[in-house]
Order: sequence, then C-alpha cells, then structure tokens
Amino acid sequence: MRDSQPERTRLAWRRTGLTVTVVALLAGRLALAWPLLVPAVVALWAVALVAVQRRVRAMSADPPPPPGRALTVVVISILGYAGLGALLTGL
Repeated sequence: MRDSQPERTRLAWRRTGLTVTVVALLAGRLALAWPLLVPAVVALWAVALVAVQRRVRAMSADPPPPPGRALTVVVISILGYAGLGALLTGL
C-alpha cells in the first residue's frame, strides 16, 4: 500500500495558496478605499504564494524536507493580512 501522506500534504499546501489568494482579493477590495495600501496587499499575496509554490515543489523530494521557512513566511503573511484588516476596518 502506497503512503498518501506526501500527496495529502501537497494538496493542503495548494489549498493554503488558494486561501491566501481569496484573502488577498478580499483585502484588496477593502484596500481600494486606501490606494496606498494596495501594493502592501499585493506584496503579501506574492510572497505567500511564492513560498507555497516552493513548498509544493519541495514536496516531490523523497523524503520531503520539513516545512521550515515556507511555513514561517505564510504565517507572517497571514499576520500581515490581519494587521491590514484591522487597519482597514478601523479596529
């Protein structure tokens, strides 16, 4: 029986990339009221998406390396979106 864990992990990282894209679109929609923040939204999205794509490619190695830097970059991007969201909604 073949181990499906690497494939499931690869799919989870792809879902993470999709989620980051949806969050970026929603944040971008809010940021249109403050055009100076649009580049920050795009930069956070691009950095997170590059990290996700690199991690997906790294998953093809046998055995796959630990998530390390990719996980850190995605978490920092998510925290950045939380900060932007708080700023844009006035909290």
